[in-house]
Amino acid sequence: MHKPINLLALRIFVRVATHMSFSRAAAELNLLPSSASRHVAALEHALGHPLFVRHSRAVHLTEAGRRYYEVVQDALEQIDQAGEHLGDEDEPRGLLRVSSPPAFARRHLAPILMRFQERYPAVELDLWLTDTFADPVEAGIDVSIRIGELNDSSMISRLLAVQRFALCASPAYLVACGHPRRPEDLRRHNCFVYQATYGPQKWHCRKGKGNFALVEVDGNVRSNYVEYLLELARAGKGIVCFPTWLVSRYLQRGELTPLLESWTWALEPQALGVHAVYPSNRQRSRKTQTFLQFLSREIGEPAYWDRWRGTAVPSG
Repeated sequence: MHKPINLLALRIFVRVATHMSFSRAAAELNLLPSSASRHVAALEHALGHPLFVRHSRAVHLTEAGRRYYEVVQDALEQIDQAGEHLGDEDEPRGLLRVSSPPAFARRHLAPILMRFQERYPAVELDLWLTDTFADPVEAGIDVSIRIGELNDSSMISRLLAVQRFALCASPAYLVACGHPRRPEDLRRHNCFVYQATYGPQKWHCRKGKGNFALVEVDGNVRSNYVEYLLELARAGKGIVCFPTWLVSRYLQRGELTPLLESWTWALEPQALGVHAVYPSNRQRSRKTQTFLQFLSREIGEPAYWDRWRGTAVPSG
């Protein structure tokens, strides 16, 4: 006869398996690490199998633990979705986990989430900021905001906005160093390049509907910290090429001035976008689908950050 299994123990097990950390799982569930450990130990006793191999500084799933994790994670999602459908038919509820790049969250997602929670107070939010593309299923994420190329075909994606770029510098820089008139003029200017994980990002431009061409640029600073490069540009030290969602507020306030606007600028030749990505098992989740619809309405078409002068930044 199987021993009864505590639902909280299952939730703790899934969070520990997701993060491979008792302390992090406990923090997410507002428990003491010792309490989380006791619950998992009781679960292992009830099942008659060890789920984790415990070391002094790390934990790892056993083979039985990996199999159990796959089943329990889906089962808990079904339980949570069933609970959503018991209340008011128009009122989503439950925990919604969202991940986003920090820069996008600070400028756009955080205020949208605040309005979402004001509209749907029964939804509890868990916002995770990261520039890395974590597996939403393994991390237990309902919706991930991803910017750029999508590589995971197993996820469902919704395009929130086409990503457009602006070449810009501060008025002070342009007074001191002059306006570039053609893309090739940038060789004589101090251009700040974002250092991505795969190397320095390349600047591309095209005229009208022509093909994108690589533009040779150089500067005295490269960094993987976008905020630093933005501050340098606002301080009059050089030129940047960044997505409009990142610089539109500075363009609107006149702190940065758009350059070479008759060309279309990009950091990748192919069209990229801002997407909401979610696992297929969230398709029937009311809270997830309500959030996706709310997010799309809030961003609009074209995206509100591309309407900073009353018209959208041209896409070329």
